[in-house]
Amino acid sequence: MESIEDSPELTIGQVMLLLSQEHDEQEVLELTRKFCLQSSSKEIQKKGMEFLYINGFYEDLRILIAKNSLSNDHSNRLWAEVYQITLERRTDNNISSAGKMRERLLEIQTSEPELRCLIELSIVDTYFNQMDFGKIGNFLEIQYELFDPIQDNFMLASLNLRLFQKLFFYYWKRNELIMARKYAFRALNQTNNPSTKASLHINLGLTYTFDTYYQGMYHMKEGLKIAKQHNLTKYVRKIENYSIPFLAAHFGKTNGVTTDDISEQAHLEIARGNSEKAIELLKDIYTKSPFKTYYMGLAKQDKNLLTEACKMFIERSDYFFSRLPMSAIQNLQS
Repeated sequence: MESIEDSPELTIGQVMLLLSQEHDEQEVLELTRKFCLQSSSKEIQKKGMEFLYINGFYEDLRILIAKNSLSNDHSNRLWAEVYQITLERRTDNNISSAGKMRERLLEIQTSEPELRCLIELSIVDTYFNQMDFGKIGNFLEIQYELFDPIQDNFMLASLNLRLFQKLFFYYWKRNELIMARKYAFRALNQTNNPSTKASLHINLGLTYTFDTYYQGMYHMKEGLKIAKQHNLTKYVRKIENYSIPFLAAHFGKTNGVTTDDISEQAHLEIARGNSEKAIELLKDIYTKSPFKTYYMGLAKQDKNLLTEACKMFIERSDYFFSRLPMSAIQNLQS
């Protein structure tokens, strides 16, 4: 490690390659994490933020953002600003906040290929926060223009990973499942971040909503295993209280399934044939969510509510889950 620290011209990718000759995967991550925090190289200080971000070292990322924010180098300060917004977006899911973050990103001017690409990907992320999945199409139109000038192999691999995650969502919501799963598996094979892996498994499981319960549950259990191994309580809660109950209710396999979430409790009651109980659970909470409106339409066998849920999904560019109320309407008419 000392010889590496004495070679400031090395890139992060080269550092990881050298370390991998003597250390296992986890040790390489840990040593590279320390290298990014300790390096005096302006380039490593900038690109180290990407390493910390994609590997889930968010507290370390805060430290490196602060260091870059105080840099006398204008470029380092710009990179810090982008990663500061990236961190804020992770913790603030407010739709209006996403719009303000996008405005801040649009104000940042740079000719650096990597930073231009980071800004554009971060802008796409703000649209994802607003459930506007279609906006990635704008990015895809300029993707090659953005990626082609990038020479740093580490940055290129990392940006590709980010892109694969977004393309998974994009094709999933467009109901193009073969393409969606292709990008999900590419992302899974390219990341060591347990949060990313858990999230990918959850969403991969949901792509089997209209196919097979067992394949969907396989991915839920994989995601849950990863989340428990790494104490990712947010993901454990999401899988146990939302994703597993959703699939169980949808496929009518509700034995032993429980949840703290009222809307998924209602969904389970519908699957068990207890529509009146479901209506009672949903009566005060269903109007603002397409899923809850769908559940109420399902419980009441109400075509108007199901049609409204369908419109709400489509307004989000979510053509995949719009199939839920569409199928329910077809069942009413048959």
